[in-house]
Amino acid sequence: MFSLGSWLPPLPGLAWGWALLDALLQGLVGACAVSVLCSLLKVYLYIQCLNPERQAEKEALGAQRALLEPLHVLVLTGVLALVGARVAALVVLEFSLRAVSTILSLGMGTHSMQLYLLCQFSLGCGMSCALTFLLEGAPHRTSNLVLAAGLAALLALQCRRLARHVCALYQLHSEGQYCGLCILLLAAGHRIPTLLRRALAVAFAVADLAAVELINRDFLSAAEALRFWTPLTICYALLVVYMQEEARQSAAGGLVLRTILVRMGGLFILLLTVGRWSDILHVFLSLLGELWCLLHSRVLLQSCRRQ
Repeated sequence: MFSLGSWLPPLPGLAWGWALLDALLQGLVGACAVSVLCSLLKVYLYIQCLNPERQAEKEALGAQRALLEPLHVLVLTGVLALVGARVAALVVLEFSLRAVSTILSLGMGTHSMQLYLLCQFSLGCGMSCALTFLLEGAPHRTSNLVLAAGLAALLALQCRRLARHVCALYQLHSEGQYCGLCILLLAAGHRIPTLLRRALAVAFAVADLAAVELINRDFLSAAEALRFWTPLTICYALLVVYMQEEARQSAAGGLVLRTILVRMGGLFILLLTVGRWSDILHVFLSLLGELWCLLHSRVLLQSCRRQ
């Protein structure tokens, strides 16, 4: 495989252009991962709504929005491309800690379904961190990213087609039992959350390792790293405790938005003390990405709460 820029003269502007292209490709991979997650969750939730009592919920899930999904991927790609590796790594680590705490305290169930939707932007950041770490210094970095983005886009497109097929024809095909795909979902559709849980566990495990390495590479000494990790650990621990207490006392409706605001607010305050000024801008971009993912998945979140 050849490198797209290996045969071109080493011009400064050209190098900046390749860096921007790499960032956009990484963002596209992350956005496609989020799209796959939402499509599979939509399939699962739609299958669970096939009874007369949940007709309105089924219609809301089955509503076809032809332009919304490509727009969601496009905007999310841009946001992920602009968020720096340092802030993306912090977002991944914070969500991983909170997810582990939530799973241990509440168990796997409805809360885990909502957790799948709340991890959307963190998943995108995790994919970006993992690609940054795995391809750092690679001689054919851009070519590898093009291949990864192409495969991710193909997978996202197929999952989106699956969701459209299920929303349009699953009830008819499952009753008639003449569509192999719908029969497969009828028999094994209940395993989708398990599949997603395992895939997300692997994705975040790799992303966490990459995030720690990306953060540590900026430090020249152990003392400097300690000055960063100590307040970070304290801040994240207090944040997790606060979120758990809020989850016990608050209604689900406003909790999701408050969780996002508190998470980004805590990260903002932390980076004011130990970060760079560019990190502050990236925190605001992360907040925009979180809110955009929340807006896109509001119907899925409402369905999760009714499960």
